[in-house]
Amino acid sequence: MVRKANGVKSGEAFTKGTKAFPIALATLLVATPFLSIPKAYAVTDVSVEADDSDVAGDDSDYTIKFTPEEDMTSGDTVTIYFPEEFSIDDNVSKSDIDVNGDTPKKVEYDDYDNSITITLNDDYSADDEIEINIAGVITNPDDADDYEIEVENSVDKDSDTDTIEITEDDSSSSSSDEFNVSIGDDEEDTETTYELGDIDLGKDELEKGKWVSVIFPDDSMVPDDIDTSDVEINGYEVTAVDISSDKVDLKVPSGADTDDTLDIKFLKGAGITNPSEDDNYTIKVKYNGETYESETFDITGSSSSSGSSSSSGSTSLSVEPDDSTVGARTGYKIEGDFGSKKLQSSSQIKLEFPSSVSIPSILSTSDFTINGKTPKSVYGYGNVLYLTTPDSFSSTSDVTVEISSDAWISNPKTAGTYTIAATVDGKTVTSSSYTITGGVTPTPTPTPTTPTTPTAPTTTPANNTTATIALTNTALQKPTGLTINLKALAQPVQKNVDFLEVVFPAGYKLPGAVLPSAVTVNGVAASYVGIRGQNLLIYPAQDLPASTAATIAINASANIVNPATKNTYSIGLYSSEEKNLLFARSVGVGGAVAPATPAPAPKPAAPTIVYNPALPSNAAVIKPNVPSFMLGGKLYPLAPTTYLASNTTSMVSPQFFKEALALTTTWNSSMVAIVSNAKSVKLTVGSNVAVVGSTTITLPAKVELKNGTPMIPVKAVAEALGYKIGWDAKNSNAYVYK
Repeated sequence: MVRKANGVKSGEAFTKGTKAFPIALATLLVATPFLSIPKAYAVTDVSVEADDSDVAGDDSDYTIKFTPEEDMTSGDTVTIYFPEEFSIDDNVSKSDIDVNGDTPKKVEYDDYDNSITITLNDDYSADDEIEINIAGVITNPDDADDYEIEVENSVDKDSDTDTIEITEDDSSSSSSDEFNVSIGDDEEDTETTYELGDIDLGKDELEKGKWVSVIFPDDSMVPDDIDTSDVEINGYEVTAVDISSDKVDLKVPSGADTDDTLDIKFLKGAGITNPSEDDNYTIKVKYNGETYESETFDITGSSSSSGSSSSSGSTSLSVEPDDSTVGARTGYKIEGDFGSKKLQSSSQIKLEFPSSVSIPSILSTSDFTINGKTPKSVYGYGNVLYLTTPDSFSSTSDVTVEISSDAWISNPKTAGTYTIAATVDGKTVTSSSYTITGGVTPTPTPTPTTPTTPTAPTTTPANNTTATIALTNTALQKPTGLTINLKALAQPVQKNVDFLEVVFPAGYKLPGAVLPSAVTVNGVAASYVGIRGQNLLIYPAQDLPASTAATIAINASANIVNPATKNTYSIGLYSSEEKNLLFARSVGVGGAVAPATPAPAPKPAAPTIVYNPALPSNAAVIKPNVPSFMLGGKLYPLAPTTYLASNTTSMVSPQFFKEALALTTTWNSSMVAIVSNAKSVKLTVGSNVAVVGSTTITLPAKVELKNGTPMIPVKAVAEALGYKIGWDAKNSNAYVYK
């Protein structure tokens, strides 16, 4: 994004936006005696200070002080114009700014001239000093220089400026820790994937909306434009991408924040291209004023082999699916020789399946082996599978991964030849091709007698103009069911192989897992239900022929939660067998609902969580019998309600670990899996034994189901993942922090 700011460096002409000063007016002023020009200025004595850092490229809080020469009242505005070299968070809000200690009435950011307009919430007298503090939304320019910042008010549009000096970063690298660089193809001048991993941020944590800068060794590596869908931070699509020469700025997305480690992935579609010379290179990453430099990585000449071919220390990879039929749920045997690269104990192997393969959201280590041993942890994202070797693993370059069909990984839906890429210790090897054959046989339809060459009805979109989608509950932030009446399919859907995909817009909250019993298709429970981002994947337990209708019923027990904002939202339906949207319908959320029965008598106030500012700022707070958790002073829904087992053990839903602690968490009616960095905990419903990595611990209470959701002892599990537990005796709250 290119910002067109009106601020300029010191010494340059100062203009506001693109409004040219009219020549005729300028001539008139020159010819007019100075006595006719008012002496008073509405803004004087402007001073600007960078509170945290005046170093180039650093994030900094800013304090702007000025004196109004006329009274200012509530509703008047102050506009601060920053030079275009300053980066301002597009989502700046009232919570980021105070005026003489008070929250303003309104805050607006203008991308065109890089300005922040603040609507005052109080009255101020002439000649009183006004102090504006802006926190956490401004990044200094990358170049050291003097910059002018202008302050203007709405009383008479007069303004004044102050100059701030941005200095050089004296530390060439603030962190001596090197991070890993993994590339899909190391041949020069080749467009490929780049993964930058295990960047330890120390005491820092990623914050939503902040910028991460990646500085490549050569600007020829970086394209003119990169789509956000082609870059991920900690597995989440970035919010924005800004490119300047060899530097790519990435805005931290929701979900990736609160982590103290950083992993960045540029997919092949990002267009990052290897340097044109065979040499050694490094990449730098900047975040929050700190600079991190990668390990050295090699780019080889065009004569060097990559992928599945071999160079020094022969490398190869083969893939054998148990079932080679299109769309079949299958097991895999993947064997590789990584030459000089070796898997060690507690190290990771990454398997990248064909793009049309979707890894299920719930995986069990018991369905996988690495050289005959059960992995320490396993998790998937999109079409990529990550497995961590157990502590007892013997160092080797020969790797055999076996995957059971019970892992619910299915073949691509189209016949053809495919490959799988495996990465060990930064070395990526692409397999020899394997073949997927056959196809889904549609339910037979009557053979026409004439003409002899029938038209192809399955290529014509089905008519779903009268199809409907209805919510069972339209209340804000409440779980809702859905009834979807599909009038016709253009292509058949085969049971246990194909799926229907319900796409929810931003604002809806989907759980980590949905039980098949919570979803029916034509009255029959689904065979499997998966979660992919904001999408619900439903695998019917019966064939759905082409041209037939279908009714999909999603029960409120699926725990799909309505948005928090009253509005109209569009929900869409897709089929895995059809390229285009089947249909989409708008649903209203937040409308008034007339009570079906007279309002009950008032009940005593429900227990709640009281904010305690003395607790750690990152503490997540819970309380028995309160269906919420508190984070940063705000309450968030938590279902089922926290309760005490045997009057001593706090039991919480896995949702607490997923949303309050932002950990990778999956669950169903029989198990829970939680991953925090390299640590993982697996729990089984009905058992008081948990598997932590390769060891076991005894829980103070058994995992038990409540309303279909596993409830787990929060203290034992949190401590196993490296968190601390505290007790707020004043308010009878427990809190978890790190």
